[in-house]
Amino acid sequence: MPMTITEKILAAHAGKSEVHPGELIEVRVDLALANDITAPLAIRVFQRMGADRVFDPEKVALIQDHFVPNKDIDSAEQARVTREFSREQGLKHFYEIGEAGIEHVMLPERGMVVPGDVVIGADSHTCTYGGLGAFSSGVGSTDLAGVMATGEIWVKVPPTIRLVFEGNLGRWVQGKDLILHAIGLLGVEGARYRSLEFTGPVIEALSMEGRLTMANMAVEAGAKNGIVPPDQVTRAYVAERSSRVGEYCAGDPGAEYERVIHISVDGLQPVVACPNSPDNTAPVPEVRDVRIDQVFIGSCTNGRIEDLRSAAQVLAGRQRHKDVRVIVVPGSPLVYRQALNEGLFQVFLDAGAVIGPPTCGPCLGGHMGVLAKKERAVSTSNRNFVGRMGHPESEVYLANPAVAAASAILGRVASPEEL
Repeated sequence: MPMTITEKILAAHAGKSEVHPGELIEVRVDLALANDITAPLAIRVFQRMGADRVFDPEKVALIQDHFVPNKDIDSAEQARVTREFSREQGLKHFYEIGEAGIEHVMLPERGMVVPGDVVIGADSHTCTYGGLGAFSSGVGSTDLAGVMATGEIWVKVPPTIRLVFEGNLGRWVQGKDLILHAIGLLGVEGARYRSLEFTGPVIEALSMEGRLTMANMAVEAGAKNGIVPPDQVTRAYVAERSSRVGEYCAGDPGAEYERVIHISVDGLQPVVACPNSPDNTAPVPEVRDVRIDQVFIGSCTNGRIEDLRSAAQVLAGRQRHKDVRVIVVPGSPLVYRQALNEGLFQVFLDAGAVIGPPTCGPCLGGHMGVLAKKERAVSTSNRNFVGRMGHPESEVYLANPAVAAASAILGRVASPEEL
């Protein structure tokens, strides 16, 4: 039976010749991961299960990235629990502040995920790794405890929605705009427990950073996973970072899709998601009168070096608006060092921005950028639900890094074209 790329990966990890949408299967996991918020919960369940050792200390990754540097006593305790468990278990991939970055930025750049892998993480944006051609999905901490103990998980095979992107991208249109546009078309429940497969000539020409950004936000449409068929762009990226080659799967001719949606990007302008949902999308010019108080450039969605370069290109030689706070957070120590060496930090500092250490903090309203009542922000992160970045009466507009930078300069939602 012809299968989609997601079905082929799941079948291989279940030891089956084929699988069908809706089928419940037990699959082998190549990498399990959690962070300083979700790991302590998983660790407690792991211990209550009576488990003694993780299934493979080289295939469990625990990353301190959400509330670090620790913002209070409670977050310091969470980090301590994660740290002590990692030492006790002899985990190869425990990353502490100083070497840790945002998990979904850091793990791809360290070559820990390759095409064809199954990756399960106690974080909803684990779907990021689909940009590399892996099946990756987020679960709750209880489920992750079971994965840490057994190396396996039950998965219901999702049906696949295939999105075919065609046409030519405008100058400032990026992967973030493609996924926001798609979420606007689908709605936040439009791909519920589906696999979103991103294909077409536009995707084939997209950088790995752009692909990771798109897969990262598949969950905002309700998807079980997002995935890009791996190709030469993937192969070049992986070859620089991993000794593993991976499995370069593609969907079979005749594979059955629940839907195939063709999306033309001709004439597409940079997109923003307005409060309070990622599917409340509009072209930037339609929202240009919205005044803002803060800009955040970073997160697991847009904290990679390509994103910082894009923002710096717009900010170079310009100053932030006097009423706007600008926060730039590189996604990992490697991105931090690259940005420093390329002179991007000088651009950000000259523009009046503050540069933070690699952390998820501002994205989830955790620390280092919390919004006050009635404040508005343009953020390059992935969610803008009520209270996501601070006070329940604050508002968040999601955008790509170039739009965020232009907005920082003009003090309102703005397109780089206006500069």
